[in-house]
Amino acid sequence: MITENQVEELAIDWLKELGFDYLHGSEIERDYNEVLLEDRLKNALININNLPIEAIDEAIVALKKQNFSSLIQNNREFHKKLIDGILVEKVENDEKSIEIVKLIDFENPQANDFLVVNQFTVIGKKNHRPDIVVFINGMPLFVMELKNPADEDATIFEAYNQLQTYKNNIEDLFIYNEALIISDGVTAKIGSLNANFERFMYWKYVDDEKEAPFSYQLETLIRGFFKKEYLTNYIQNFITFEDDEKEIIKKIAGYHQFHAVRRAIESIKSAKNKKAGIIWHTQGSGKSLSMVFLTGKIVQDKDLKNPTIVVITDRNDLDDQLLNTFSKSHELLKQKPIQIESIDDLRETLKNRSSGGIIFTTIQKFALKDDEGEFPSLTLRENIIVIADEAHRSHYGFEAVLRGENYKYGYAKYLRDALPNATFIGFTGTPIESEDKDTRRVFGDYISIYDIEDAVKDGATVPIYYESRLAKLNLDNLKEVDEEVENLIKDEDIQYKEKIKREWASLEKLVGAKDRLSTIAKDIVEHFENRLSVIDGKGMIVAISREVAVDLYNEIIKFRPSWHNDDPMKGFIKVIMTGSASDDEKLQKHIYSKKIKKEIEKRFKNIDDELKLVIVVDMWLTGFDVPSLHTMYIDKPMRGHNLMQAIARVNRVFKGKSGGLIVDYIGIANELKNALRVYTSSGGKGKTATPSEEMYHEMLKRIDIIRGMFHGFDYSEYKTNPHKLLAPATNHILGLEDGKKRFCDEVVALTKAYSLCSTLEKALKYKEEVAFFQAVKSILIKSHSNKERRTNKSIKHIIDNSIKVEGIEDIFDLVGLDKPNISILSDEFLEEVSQMKYKNLAVELLERLLKNEIKSKSKTSIVREQKFSEKLQTILNRYHNRTIETAQVIEELIAMAKDFRAELQKGKGLGLNDDEIAFYEALALNESAVRELGDETLKKIAIELTETLRKNVTIDWKYRENIRAKIKNRIRVLLRRYKYPPDKTPQAIETVLKQAERISDEWSN
Repeated sequence: MITENQVEELAIDWLKELGFDYLHGSEIERDYNEVLLEDRLKNALININNLPIEAIDEAIVALKKQNFSSLIQNNREFHKKLIDGILVEKVENDEKSIEIVKLIDFENPQANDFLVVNQFTVIGKKNHRPDIVVFINGMPLFVMELKNPADEDATIFEAYNQLQTYKNNIEDLFIYNEALIISDGVTAKIGSLNANFERFMYWKYVDDEKEAPFSYQLETLIRGFFKKEYLTNYIQNFITFEDDEKEIIKKIAGYHQFHAVRRAIESIKSAKNKKAGIIWHTQGSGKSLSMVFLTGKIVQDKDLKNPTIVVITDRNDLDDQLLNTFSKSHELLKQKPIQIESIDDLRETLKNRSSGGIIFTTIQKFALKDDEGEFPSLTLRENIIVIADEAHRSHYGFEAVLRGENYKYGYAKYLRDALPNATFIGFTGTPIESEDKDTRRVFGDYISIYDIEDAVKDGATVPIYYESRLAKLNLDNLKEVDEEVENLIKDEDIQYKEKIKREWASLEKLVGAKDRLSTIAKDIVEHFENRLSVIDGKGMIVAISREVAVDLYNEIIKFRPSWHNDDPMKGFIKVIMTGSASDDEKLQKHIYSKKIKKEIEKRFKNIDDELKLVIVVDMWLTGFDVPSLHTMYIDKPMRGHNLMQAIARVNRVFKGKSGGLIVDYIGIANELKNALRVYTSSGGKGKTATPSEEMYHEMLKRIDIIRGMFHGFDYSEYKTNPHKLLAPATNHILGLEDGKKRFCDEVVALTKAYSLCSTLEKALKYKEEVAFFQAVKSILIKSHSNKERRTNKSIKHIIDNSIKVEGIEDIFDLVGLDKPNISILSDEFLEEVSQMKYKNLAVELLERLLKNEIKSKSKTSIVREQKFSEKLQTILNRYHNRTIETAQVIEELIAMAKDFRAELQKGKGLGLNDDEIAFYEALALNESAVRELGDETLKKIAIELTETLRKNVTIDWKYRENIRAKIKNRIRVLLRRYKYPPDKTPQAIETVLKQAERISDEWSN
């Protein structure tokens, strides 16, 4: 297994192969409070700008100036300077002019200065030394934190946490940051400055998804992301800051977005018959953001001659949502998009615009006026690019339909008539049906596919599970709707629905029957409360109509009156729907203004808000992201793309969310099967929705395995006396070969399966048994060390009497020990441990306590830590290899604990401080020196050594050979003066140096 240093060296080698220069941090002469490499910065700016030196100096001063108090605001301001350059005043022949100093040459990537530095020390609130910093033109744009793959505690999450510590303590380094990279030597991920851990992403390939991956994920990431022309392209076009006035979120593209846009630009430029193609990226994987990045890239590309970009959706609410996403990224787009208000507005805008602009419109605005037989051409310009969201929908048809006395065509024809020379590119979250020829006629074939399996594997989305409640509630499985009604379950606006509402009547009457709604309401209340007992988050109910939505709301609050509140800013449940002043009083209570609706939306997106459940009809079913939404109750006929888009609301990634759950009250199973057939026949991998029944069987499988591990141990009282069983149960597991790891792995898999099927009635009977297994795992894992470990905070304890094992203190209680007040190493305490009934648990307890004690009491002394850590590991190896009995290992561990305590007492008895004791122990490692010189002389040397080293060590001294040599010489002279045994002096010097390296970091902080 490779070490952390080897991972670091490999990363540096891969970057060097890409043409990056390399320096060790200690080789750079600099002020450690400064993070810019000013000499390289100045030389690079002179090289890429044909401007006077005064202009360059002025730009550097502006670059270093920070105008805000928050890191993310300063980072956004820096990014703007990085992309746009810095405006400076130039004086020539007494005439003033404004010039732009470029910080990066985006047109000629090779003209920039690329440098990788390891062990780059920065002084801030504390001193830190990130593993690798990547500079472009002397600016620290990327930080990598690497962990040792051989250390089970050095996880990729620890690398993430380390970066959060750096951000707090050496903030200046991150003002200039474009992206962060974390790796544990096995996995590697990239994320933005303020991304949470769940938002760090893999980088799967260099140029093409078909290529074979490299052995290490980190190598793929480095070769794919840091390729110079890709890197500068990424910085310029694939980073955006979304500002909703409450917070700024920095978002960066995933590999699938970067490569899709890169190919799309090539496809637009080479499009035959103006059909650039289709990007199929599954819902929840950042499709809207990909559209933003594509638009930004189009705007920047000079070859495309400043085109007008027309973004088309087919619903007003979707148009608003997408416009909002684009508007938040207006800095990347260099402009604010325009929203078309009417058919006349559309025609006027496109007729009069000669170039540029980002225009949002719904497809319905390309409709004929009453007196028109065909749609007029609005412009013959070629520099128009049409980007269509959900490009597969039937609106994009060419076929003629006889309506009255005239033929009406699909909107695709009118769109083409209006913009005959435009280039078309489509985005879709679901595949295009094989028989759908029209979509391909408009847009062409696939440019990029990122399907469900890709997204779930990458952690971009979570899998979706399906649960039918029809049989349980004895609900009739409503028959398929006739052909006319099928039109209604396509995303048309409310006015169209109202016109042909009579087609719904019989169906709506069945679905909205009072007894049926009462039954469903009761079931939803119980089901959702059950879900919330397992995982915190939000739920959504999809109703067939506005009237039924309100009736269902009224039925639900009969069972839970406390959920209701007239104030839109309060309450557990709300109805979200469109409406007008003409609606009757029953509906009026649930119709909100646009502003209020926006506030309710914010409440629903806030995990901490009491609003947990919403009832919708059409709104919020497309383009609506609530990551904490984990359950959707469907009581409305849906099919095809509309169904796929709706259920994808629950596939967003959120902390602790293993999957999203679809609960069916109306019979959509066949439609899901049909959607899966379309999906797989189009080449998609992965499942659209997995039946909860599968997870139930997975749960049973895991329970069976865990029960097998308890063979010979009776835990049948887990319901009535769980606390009494925890200690012996844990003791039993620890007595199995590799029992701890095997048990914990199985419980993790069981917990995930249970969380996704816990609402099935037959799963509920396992609730307490699952909780008992979780509690045993908590004892084994949570208190493994005093260090906080990453746990799934969203998965709640699911036993009614709430077994909780929070830390090591609980184990004292479980095994009947008094929690020691002063020292765990007292004779009384060690005697109690030796008499413990559960011997395996006694060994586990002693191991943890000793490891913690050695680590905490040996922070300054590497000699003491190494001596006792090795001794402990030797004893434990013999125990795990079963070469000694449990009783004997307890004796040896207790004897070792007493030795450690004696060593600590000896150090205190010398009258030295902790640093001096550490150097004393380094010198006393040589027994002949102790015999010849005695304690008093060694004490004097230790005191003088501490004083000498404190005066002479500097930051990064350990990496500077000239300073190391001087310090080494001072140690040698000191030892010679006190007549330290010459044959042992070289070894003593090396030990003292290692000890100084450990302590000097504390000194410098």
